[in-house]
Amino acid sequence: MAKIRVEELAATARVPVDTIRFYQGRGLLPPPERRGRVAFYGEGHLRALRRIRELSRAGFTLAQIRRLFAREGGPRGRRARGAAPAHVKPLLAALVEEGVGARTLTRAELAAESGLPDALLAAAQAGGLLEPVRVDGEERFTEADLEMCRAALAILGAGFPLHELLPLAVDHARGVQAVADRAIDLFDDHVRKRGAGDATSEAFQRLLPQVARLVALHFQRTLVNRAMERLRASGDREALEAALGATRSARLEVVWR
Repeated sequence: MAKIRVEELAATARVPVDTIRFYQGRGLLPPPERRGRVAFYGEGHLRALRRIRELSRAGFTLAQIRRLFAREGGPRGRRARGAAPAHVKPLLAALVEEGVGARTLTRAELAAESGLPDALLAAAQAGGLLEPVRVDGEERFTEADLEMCRAALAILGAGFPLHELLPLAVDHARGVQAVADRAIDLFDDHVRKRGAGDATSEAFQRLLPQVARLVALHFQRTLVNRAMERLRASGDREALEAALGATRSARLEVVWR
């Protein structure tokens, strides 16, 4: 493919020129070759654009695509310019299956089924509590988002003030995102790079529910222990005994479907 200008690349890839420049600004495309003040693009840029579109349609966010490209050597790397390597494809399929699932919802559908107002869902999305996937260019939410919304509604129904609960949830989400990124790095270094094909996909599917259970159980234990410490410090023996009774009878179950 001969070197072409950005307008020709946009026409060939069927994307707006502004989209190409946006992708470059996000680090998803390598910089063009410059001859004086004119920028020229090649086959690698066209393949990268097509791959971004393919992954976006599969439900990946641009941030996830950028991380994937970074692990493959960046958009300049050999693998980022072409199709996904064979050993990565099964893992991508597993990520889509676990992250998207069989059913997705629009935000309006999520509001209707969860019972939460759309304005509150918009605030949760802006704060990073809800992260939609893109399916055929449209923002969609998963069954996991629906379950989280229903749990949030139950918590609000217990009397927690929204203006205090929402910032707390945002802080928690930011901490979880940072830990998740480190966990993905560990998986990438110690599992994916040593495995291949279906074995990597199977390892991901096997470990994901165990990691979710570990995190949920640890959070429950920490929450209970800290609450007990607070009650002991307050000297409220009656409340402490009631809480101890509740923890003996309560059991957290983490179900992965």
